[in-house]
Amino acid sequence: MAAARPLIGIPADRRMLGLHPFHVVGDKYARAVLEAAGGLPLLIPALAEELGLDDLLDRLDGLMFTGSPSNVEPHRYSGPPSDPGTLHDPARDATTLPLIRKAVASGIPVLGICRGFQEMNVAFGGTLHQKVQEVDGKLDHREDTKRELDVQYGPAHEVILDPRGSLYGLAGNDRITVNSLHSQGIDRLGEGLSIEARAPDGLVEAFRVERAKTFAVAVQWHPEWKVMSNPFSRALFAAFGAAARAHIK
Repeated sequence: MAAARPLIGIPADRRMLGLHPFHVVGDKYARAVLEAAGGLPLLIPALAEELGLDDLLDRLDGLMFTGSPSNVEPHRYSGPPSDPGTLHDPARDATTLPLIRKAVASGIPVLGICRGFQEMNVAFGGTLHQKVQEVDGKLDHREDTKRELDVQYGPAHEVILDPRGSLYGLAGNDRITVNSLHSQGIDRLGEGLSIEARAPDGLVEAFRVERAKTFAVAVQWHPEWKVMSNPFSRALFAAFGAAARAHIK
């Protein structure tokens, strides 16, 4: 008999498509869960506490918090107002921020990617730079949106891995090359988070939740992009999937 596949929840964005709101998740994230983590992806609508978060968590074996064009609303971390025209998703914030805290406390494996990385930092009391490229000493971490996707998601810079961290164990050395498609980044690290990787300019690029009972890691880059062709990305999703399988009741 084939081993059971873990049920991995992926909270959705709430987007207006035409005149109607939709709950959406990028195909690349669902496929990465299916193909690289060996899980069954379950899309979770951004309905916040109406979902019954504790009941939802009782049914899940893992949670992945994805990237998105939207930014976490700055009032969530006592930041200054965003520039006019900045895309926000208050329904997603209201769903993911409490869900992150509850999942980690419940011992459910968690993986955060890009916006999900920023959400996890905010959920644990951290703050964000809204425009890293305008911070003294920091690189411009944005992609060139005029280029084709393979260039936008192509290798951008190295990150330096902490030899005491779990990502170092997956990589087998202290440096990997990652893509870079973000303008927000960590300002103050959240409470109880331990840095796993930094960019050459010192910006935090990955962390883990120190006292988590199981896998609880977040990365600023996009390992889901063509995951099966990147050895480190495959290893990261495999580790997440293994933790989710271990959680199956």
